[in-house]
Amino acid sequence: MSDTLVIIPTYNEKENIEAIIRATFDQEKAFDVLIVDDNSPDGTAKIVESLQAEFPNQLHIEKRTGKNGLGTAYIHGFKWALARDYEYIIEMDADFSHNPDDLVRLYNACVVDGGDVAVGSRYSVGVNVVNWPMNRVLLSYFASKYVRFITGIPVNDTTAGFVCWNRKVLETIKLDKIKFVGYAFQIEMKYKAWKHGFSIKEVSVIFTDRTLGESKMSGGIVYEALFGVIKMRLKGLPK
Repeated sequence: MSDTLVIIPTYNEKENIEAIIRATFDQEKAFDVLIVDDNSPDGTAKIVESLQAEFPNQLHIEKRTGKNGLGTAYIHGFKWALARDYEYIIEMDADFSHNPDDLVRLYNACVVDGGDVAVGSRYSVGVNVVNWPMNRVLLSYFASKYVRFITGIPVNDTTAGFVCWNRKVLETIKLDKIKFVGYAFQIEMKYKAWKHGFSIKEVSVIFTDRTLGESKMSGGIVYEALFGVIKMRLKGLPK
């Protein structure tokens, strides 16, 4: 058993899922993988299950009954990890927008460099985004600047979804009180970690938009992120 679990939420990722799993297991460090599948009608879960015989005790799957949002999928995965002996838990997308070759760098930012949280950041050194239209790049970039201005959190890429968490951070944050489910979920988790006094390190990564499958981005997700931050800051959130 690895000391690190990589959680990959999925919904209709049959084009990517086998490749992302194999790329994760090809790293120089051993990782375990948990797929949290939201009842994908395209057979994503069946592909994962067919690979479990090849990767016994490394590849796991939790199948949920509905499409309930990215945030709840990660919280499901966090609780699964905390019920076991993993010291580090990493969030990663299934579509190769997050490069599995950066997994070790995120891990080392915690283990070697002493971070409690390591964020795979698109904006810590310039703007490192590939294949996005300019309007989406600008929206994402200025959304992170906006969040930093509103909350004061010292993170350049607050909406990043490529994150390594030290176990103690997830044990401290009250996961059942997380309010948001879309991009604002990523902001809220980082904000709460920071408010608890945990150190957050940014690791510069290149984000490459998916080439296979369909994006899960929606206007509602953007709305939640932009306006949820104001509520989060003004009303305060329970720790």
